[in-house]
Amino acid sequence: MSLRIKSSLFVMLLASFILLVGAAGHNRAAPAVSASSALDKPDTAKQAAFQAAMRKLWEDHITWTRVFIISAAADLPDKDAATQRLLQNQVDTGNAIKPYYGAAAGDQLTALLRDHILISADVVSAAKANDKPKLDDANRRWSANADQIADFLSKANPQNWPAGEMRQMMHDHLKLTTNEAVARLHGDWAGDVRAYDAVHEQILRMADMLSAGIINQFPNKFK
Repeated sequence: MSLRIKSSLFVMLLASFILLVGAAGHNRAAPAVSASSALDKPDTAKQAAFQAAMRKLWEDHITWTRVFIISAAADLPDKDAATQRLLQNQVDTGNAIKPYYGAAAGDQLTALLRDHILISADVVSAAKANDKPKLDDANRRWSANADQIADFLSKANPQNWPAGEMRQMMHDHLKLTTNEAVARLHGDWAGDVRAYDAVHEQILRMADMLSAGIINQFPNKFK
């Protein structure tokens, strides 16, 4: 089968997942962040440092996800190294919430995020192999895992992280990452760049929502 035909089949398969996400009510490109929860102007140096650290963690998440997508798409020899660095980011993110929610919660978030990464690898692998049953199964697991992460966050901080907003945020992330993978594997290089820019914009808003929620919930830690 020619590369052009394989790429077309890949796009058709992943398009079904994008439509599924949209049908579930996750159509916006990025979550709406209210003025009360966004940290446009942090009040203290501690708040600003925490916001920057949270942004760094989630920028690492999308950076190493991108490296993985590029490596997996082209079967490059750095794929395993990129995967390990991406998985380390999930440990770092879990560790970042331990001072606020405890060691067990941090470990649980790491486990959920690790599953997020491993399932995304299954999505790419199944799509490359044009294996629709495996792709459908991976997409179902990826969507369910996104809801688990969202529900975990909402339970930890329900006042600042409502369940609906958290699910919206996570499914937006899946949709935009899928767009990035589709463009890369279809050889749409301009679209690939645009997709990553969209991923980057959304992840910064997501990081700010998370850091604002923690600062609002634990104000004494940031005085």
